[in-house]
Amino acid sequence: MMSARMMVGVRSAGLALRASRDGLMRVAWSGCAGQRQQTRAASAEAALKKTPLFDFHRAHGGKMVEFAGWSMPVQYKDSHISSHMHTREHCSIFDVSHMLQTKVHGRDRVKFMESLVVADIAELKDNQGTLTLFTNEQGGIIDDLIVTKTDQGYLYVVSNAGCADKDSAHMKARLAEFKAAGFDVDLEFLDAALIALQGPSMSRVLQEGLKEDLSKLTFMNSTLARVFGVPDCRITRCGYTGEDGVEISVPKSRVVEVTDKLLAHSEVKLAGLGSRDSLRLEAGLCLYGNDIDETTTPVEATLVWTIGKRRRQTKDFPGADIVIPQIKAKTARKRVGLVSTGPPVRQHTPILSPDGKVIGEVTSGCPSPCLKMNVAMGYVDAAFTKNGTAIQVEVRKKAVPATVSRMPFVPTKYYSG
Repeated sequence: MMSARMMVGVRSAGLALRASRDGLMRVAWSGCAGQRQQTRAASAEAALKKTPLFDFHRAHGGKMVEFAGWSMPVQYKDSHISSHMHTREHCSIFDVSHMLQTKVHGRDRVKFMESLVVADIAELKDNQGTLTLFTNEQGGIIDDLIVTKTDQGYLYVVSNAGCADKDSAHMKARLAEFKAAGFDVDLEFLDAALIALQGPSMSRVLQEGLKEDLSKLTFMNSTLARVFGVPDCRITRCGYTGEDGVEISVPKSRVVEVTDKLLAHSEVKLAGLGSRDSLRLEAGLCLYGNDIDETTTPVEATLVWTIGKRRRQTKDFPGADIVIPQIKAKTARKRVGLVSTGPPVRQHTPILSPDGKVIGEVTSGCPSPCLKMNVAMGYVDAAFTKNGTAIQVEVRKKAVPATVSRMPFVPTKYYSG
């Protein structure tokens, strides 16, 4: 027969054992959950599309994040602000291979493209490009894109990664209509890398790898060239930072080689999505899905300048019957720039009138590394669109003074020759 002491000892041992087992079970469960989370994360990462520079980014310390279905570097070892300022003062490489590159072939390629966008493609000179918009029948913006009229017998089109599936389906649907009507047009979706070299040192850096004289290639013009010995590269003088820059379409099998050659220059560093976003915002440039979408028209978005003069007269682009009358009449709302001090202003921040009434919403915002104040853009009621208008933004449920401002916030430095 057990003594009371023995009974207590057994109970204690039992409790200890159960506690131990329970602890082991919890540890085991935690380990399994951690493994499952790691497995899910690995599976999610594996499902993301990767650019030809994916391994290159990882090898150079790129912090990879999901963006528009792609695994992309948000930043490298340098801070976001350091990377931003390096681009403004020197030169940075951005991987933009996730963007959709398309060639439009055929005798009726211009007519085809003009059936989709607001620009006057026919008036472009050889190898000249323009920013334009895909619009829907309600005048909403399906996407923004650059169309270049090359002297190679095709149009070269670059559109946004986040809209790639939508854009390709949109173009294919119109292609079927055109072919059924007997027009001569074809689409070729390119499997090529695309890198952007941006900053005041760009021309000096890139010229070392070219025979062509970059001083003759002005903003929004394009050329085919051999870059550091790599043939069949298309160089377009444009970018998304407000700085002088180029985008270079490179055969994907050789993009690491070209990037390495550029990065060997002391002026050049790699830059990611974080600095790309703050740079484009300082330059007053829209991000599709934030600042423009299918519910906004070119007039509301202050992008009337993208509509060709002839196209305004012919009114033959999708949604023209809605968009053209808006040019003369005031729209109920309009995209404006905002500046403020104090806490940062982010997307979805309410914009208030001086008396506290909600008059709009911020679509993009960040602290400006160059200006040391907050910059943002958003849509406000028409009565509050005049530059210099005092308004407020609601940050953390507090009204903060702000001012309607011209854009770009930081002067652009596009090269015009």
